[in-house]
Amino acid sequence: MLTANPRVNRQIDHVERVDNVLKLISDFGTLFLEPQSECIVRVTFSVKGSRSDKDRPGVIARDPYTDWSFADRPDAVELVLPQITVCVSKKSGSVCFFDRDRNPIFSEDPRNPREYEAFETFRLADAPQKTRIIDTADGKKEVVEDARKVSDGESYHFRLNFKPGDEAIYGLGQQEKGSGSLRGKTLYIHQANRKIAASLFVSTGGYGILADTYAPMIFHDGPDGSYLYLEADRELDYYFLAGGMNDVIRGYRFLTGKAALLPRWAFGYVQSQERYESQQEILDTVRRFREEGIGLDCIVLDWMSWKDNEWGQKSYDPQRFPDPADMIRRLHEDHVHFMISIWPTMAEGTADHAEFARRKLFLPACSVYDALKEEARELYFDQLRQTHFRCGTDAWWCDSSEPITPEWNHAFRPEEGALFQEYCSEVGLRIPCEYTNSYPLYHAMGIYENQRKAMEQSGMEEKRVCNLTRSSYTGQQRYGTVMWSGDTAASWDTFRDQIAIGLHYSASGMPFWTNDIGAFFVKQADTWYWNGDYDDTADNKGYCELYVRWFQYAAFLPMFRAHGTDFRREPWTFRGEFYDALIAAIRLRYSLMPYIYSEAGKVWLKDNSFIRWLAFDHTDDRKTWEITDQFLFGENLMVCPVVEPMYYDIDGNPLKDVEKNRSVYFPAGCDWRDFYTEQRYAGGSTCRVEAGLDRIPVFVREGSLIPVRKPALSTEEQNDEITFRRFSDAGACYDLYEDDGDGYGYERGEYRLRRECV
Repeated sequence: MLTANPRVNRQIDHVERVDNVLKLISDFGTLFLEPQSECIVRVTFSVKGSRSDKDRPGVIARDPYTDWSFADRPDAVELVLPQITVCVSKKSGSVCFFDRDRNPIFSEDPRNPREYEAFETFRLADAPQKTRIIDTADGKKEVVEDARKVSDGESYHFRLNFKPGDEAIYGLGQQEKGSGSLRGKTLYIHQANRKIAASLFVSTGGYGILADTYAPMIFHDGPDGSYLYLEADRELDYYFLAGGMNDVIRGYRFLTGKAALLPRWAFGYVQSQERYESQQEILDTVRRFREEGIGLDCIVLDWMSWKDNEWGQKSYDPQRFPDPADMIRRLHEDHVHFMISIWPTMAEGTADHAEFARRKLFLPACSVYDALKEEARELYFDQLRQTHFRCGTDAWWCDSSEPITPEWNHAFRPEEGALFQEYCSEVGLRIPCEYTNSYPLYHAMGIYENQRKAMEQSGMEEKRVCNLTRSSYTGQQRYGTVMWSGDTAASWDTFRDQIAIGLHYSASGMPFWTNDIGAFFVKQADTWYWNGDYDDTADNKGYCELYVRWFQYAAFLPMFRAHGTDFRREPWTFRGEFYDALIAAIRLRYSLMPYIYSEAGKVWLKDNSFIRWLAFDHTDDRKTWEITDQFLFGENLMVCPVVEPMYYDIDGNPLKDVEKNRSVYFPAGCDWRDFYTEQRYAGGSTCRVEAGLDRIPVFVREGSLIPVRKPALSTEEQNDEITFRRFSDAGACYDLYEDDGDGYGYERGEYRLRRECV
């Protein structure tokens, strides 16, 4: 007969305060509670009895918070802060959080709060490896075959079991499919082309959880329980943040750092496509924008600025780009900025590759530089400085910043769980398994810190770091990054998903996000990811309608950017009513620039979110919890994209008897005004509103004042007087943020925040 071995005793048998940490010891492990503020507590569970000293680059808050006390009672230990009380069961070690009125906010599972399992980790041996290179639309990928591995020590799988209440949950980064609340969902949280990992979720229940881990996670909520699973770490470490969802985001920034402010031009229209092939083509494109009177602040050079077969080399092909410094100078004369695509990979045989190889600064068995090493980050930017930055480049497009995406190596899309395991296995061979989600954070850190250092050392005029990049992780908002949703495929379903996934990403604490207007892939090809619905591209009126609606939506994202393959993306590619609608959206964006830049300033100054779920500001209105096609843009605007075709079907045939309006729910707690007509709508009501092809429904919170300017060809040329539109029968006020638009004077207090009342 089998013998039932007793479980390790979880009973807490020793409690002590050591400096600013409350330490609770059991045979099962040691629990550490460390208050960070009056409403934030760090919770760490260690198998070893002490907290590790491993590098945790995301959380940077270091000042101790000492205004707390504790009581050691027979059945529980209570830690009391000004805003919350933390109660730990002595029997199981389960942690529960209460508000000031002793109402429960969040609770670990009272019987089985946390579990762990030790496992051996491996890395690639420092020996020749058999690899093969495959070509994908995501670049050249190096795959290890029959890997020669060696042991890399021990780590742990952890699982935090918890008990959700009657609440909605948002965040945990960007998934591929959109949804409202994450309740009832399973999420695999790792980096991929179309996914961005994040470790924060927020709840309508008045709290957030930030897992301070740098490895992949799984979030699961279902009838069989709710948990966060950590793939690899030395301890289970998380932060509990109490407060409304906007307060939780501010708490996240308190822990991980303020979001760096992007330059003002980055909020203008950005023109990109796959790809501009020469210096002359870029100049000709900008000239046509100016001739047609279309607003433009930035043009982007996608991959292959280098010579053929020199993938990732940080230099120009002199045949196609004979004088890049002069090209950028001429762009600047037209008030247009220049962004260039750069990659973490460097093809063998290039000068950049040789320098990294000589100093052994690549990840094992591939040509991806090791961004986790400071020396490698410095060398990477030094190569940029000698070429692109010296020529006057304004912004970086750090493509493929995962940078290993095994899902693109398959003939068809694998299941989510299989992708998770493959990512952990493939990336874990090259990056320590406890850091496999962290590569984009270190990559962005290197760009930001070394650009600022280069400017300081050279005495050159300050230029804010602007880095459009595909992946991110905890704390990356400090580094001047804008993330985008990867290489999507054109369909109305994809468009609808984009709205929700962008809001979840913002709910993860990251303020600046965008996507490829109209999707990256438009046609259908022989790979699972190149799967658009429109082989005729702009010759199909069905696609033109989708593009216009996507374009109108993107005009209300932090970065307004067109990009993609299969056909040209300039506005004049579209004709007639579609062209007119695109131009109207660009003009609307520029007319709102005083509001947009003010709201961006408050992202830095007040730790606000730029875009957010309706539930963030209207938590008590449960009808907002699952709305995925309306969102808040800044403090006062509600944007309602049109997410269904009204004019043409997928083949471009006219639709009959389809009304040109959409249903809008107006959150309770205030009334709302139509941005265009100023018609009032009562909060808590649902109405159908006009939504013709030339209009995206936008509404203003009653009592608001919105600063506007006449549209111009660029933000630098938009110098006419700001006027204020009042959406109120009584007086209204607005806090207008202004600074020089570039440089880091704002960090030194060189900004203006003035209250305007009308």
